[in-house]
Amino acid sequence: MATYAIGDVQGCYDELQALLECVGFNRAHDRLWFVGDLVNRGPKSLAVLHFVKELGDRAVVVLGNHDLHLITQHEGFERKRADDTFDDVLGAPDSKELVDWLRTRPLLHLEGNWAMVHAGLLPQWTMAFSLSLAKEVEAALRAPNYHDFLANMYGGKPARWDATLIGWDRLRVIVNAMTRMRFCTTDGRMEFHSKGAAPPADYFPWYATRTAVEPAIVFGHWSQLGLKLTQRIAALDTGCVWGGALTALRLEDRWLVQVPSPGYQAIAE
Repeated sequence: MATYAIGDVQGCYDELQALLECVGFNRAHDRLWFVGDLVNRGPKSLAVLHFVKELGDRAVVVLGNHDLHLITQHEGFERKRADDTFDDVLGAPDSKELVDWLRTRPLLHLEGNWAMVHAGLLPQWTMAFSLSLAKEVEAALRAPNYHDFLANMYGGKPARWDATLIGWDRLRVIVNAMTRMRFCTTDGRMEFHSKGAAPPADYFPWYATRTAVEPAIVFGHWSQLGLKLTQRIAALDTGCVWGGALTALRLEDRWLVQVPSPGYQAIAE
């Protein structure tokens, strides 16, 4: 049995199938970890959702910012953007079933020597505490009144974690760290405007602020950082939708496989 962590798919269904063929994915024995952003910007978000959902417990998915964008738009809490490409999902007969399935995915997954999150974790958060925080958001997304949470989820403030935070502010910081963050300060202030590999003044890549010994963290979200593999992290967003590659990492031995993409967007997000 093998476990393959896969970078941001973003509706690139054909590349996903090509990648799985390259690694020799065995549906009966292997498992797939998806770092989030299954949908949007690529051409076949509906096909991706159908495929991954039908894998059942052979697939682990954490929520990314584009996944949340699809959920909020489906539920009427966010306007369509010019570069959105998930009308195939919104118009599908089973759109509600798919969005409800997506809405119940976790924000953070921990198993063995690896953890997986879409964007990052703040420096003050131990892995155990991060899991408990993720569960707070997951509970809000799965609650009968989840619309209340969606209506208050977006925004850049507060920009820094504070243990005294409560209510929507607390949940918003958790969502922003785990699905949007690239850079932060050593005291946990996040910066949401810079998308390149180099940090703005006084900020650091979020993973550089974490010093505790912990499981290695696999993540996506950061196409301009690209592939970065160390003993502590595996950054797997290699910009498939922008004409880069779709990447899979076998977690048991760090075997890496990539397939090229023609690209479906002119510039990175």
